[in-house]
This record gives sequence, structure tokens and C-alpha cells, in this order.
Amino acid sequence: MNLSVIILAAGKGTRMNSELPKVLHQINNKPMILNVVQTANDINANPIITVVGYKSELVKQALKDTRTEFALQEQQKGTAHAVEKCTEQLKNFEGNVLILSGDVPFISPNTLSTLIEKHNQSNAKATVLTCALDNPYGYGRIIKKSDNTLKKIVEHKDATELELAEHEINTGIYIFDSKTLFNVLPEISNNNKQEEYYLTDALNILLDKNEVVFIQKTNRINEIIGINTLEQLKEASNVS
Repeated sequence: MNLSVIILAAGKGTRMNSELPKVLHQINNKPMILNVVQTANDINANPIITVVGYKSELVKQALKDTRTEFALQEQQKGTAHAVEKCTEQLKNFEGNVLILSGDVPFISPNTLSTLIEKHNQSNAKATVLTCALDNPYGYGRIIKKSDNTLKKIVEHKDATELELAEHEINTGIYIFDSKTLFNVLPEISNNNKQEEYYLTDALNILLDKNEVVFIQKTNRINEIIGINTLEQLKEASNVS
């Protein structure tokens, strides 16, 4: 099955308190996004598309020696909006599209290879990588059906008290059938507290259409932690 990768890397990263794009902050003396692009390369993805936005030329410069194309998200209106910017580059692509985040630098080729394998075996239109956290604060929650497939994902800020009690979270890493993904994206609305176009809603729309969305759970917690603050960056540098 053909595999393409989209890496979301357009945001400023306000909580980093820096004018540098978040994905260019360094871990082990190199920009964190280099890890993600290298991982996409290691799983033989083609094409690899990095979605840039804030100070895009700096990010492009940092990745000039890598095998990635670029898509521009001038206004950051959410993850689904970012993926939609890749429509033209993938309009003739047939296969799977894996969505990664430029600020989740430790995801491994092994974990992604397992996700891809399980997705292909499931014949699902989409699969989401999940993980159980002792403290899931801030993460979207995974609500499951009795057969362990996805019922819905609810963002932390939109969740009820009962939903917030769930500890299994959305890692923000997904794999979709390409044609299915780009057919669904225009149906996503920004009717939520953040007024953003959530990629998670692509999964919820598929579920409304009675499509199966598979769940692949990982126990490798250190791999799925995102870098959102300078404190987290320092911790990541210590454990990497």
C-alpha cells in the first residue's frame, strides 16, 4: 500500500514564549522537526509533505536537505484546515495518508509501522493511535464502542465531566485512506469553542456515515508526548 505523510508544523507555539517557530526549538542540538521528517523517511513514505505557516521560510531552510515537500497554511485555523492545504499535492495519490505532528519528535518508526500494519489489516477507512495517561489533562479523549472501535473523540475543552474521566487519549497521529480523507475534509465545520477545524471531526464524520474507525493503542508513552512549553523542551532533552 502506498504511503504518504503529512507533518503539521505551521504553528508559532505561543506557550514557548519565543519568536522562533515551535518546531525549530532544538533537542540534542537539532530542530525537533528534523526527527519527525527522518522518521517519515525511515518508514519509506512518499511523498512527505510538511505544512508550514508561521515564519515558514525558517522552517523550509531548516529542512532544505531533507526529502520533504511543503504546503503553506498562512492562517492557522486548525488541524483539518492544515491537512486540506495538501489537497492539490495529493489529488492523484492512492493509498494511505499518515498524519504526524512536528512537535511530537520521539515517535518511532516501529510504532508507526505497527500502526500502519494494523490499519491495513483492519480494512478501516481510518485508524487513530491512542495511549492511556495517568494525567490526561488537555488531551482529546477516546470514547469507544463495545467492540473496541472508536465511538468518538472529544476535545478536552468540549468534554463533559464523564468524558473527562476517560484516561485513553488521542495522540494526534492518524492514518486515513487518502480518497476518504480528502472527501471528508470539506464537511468539517468550526462550530466549537475554539472555532477551529479539527481533524478529529473527520473521524467523527466517518462514524456518522457508519464507517469503522480502528483504534491502535500504544504503551510507549514517551513517544507520543508533544513539546508545547520550554519546560517540556528541557525535560525532553534530558530523557532523549
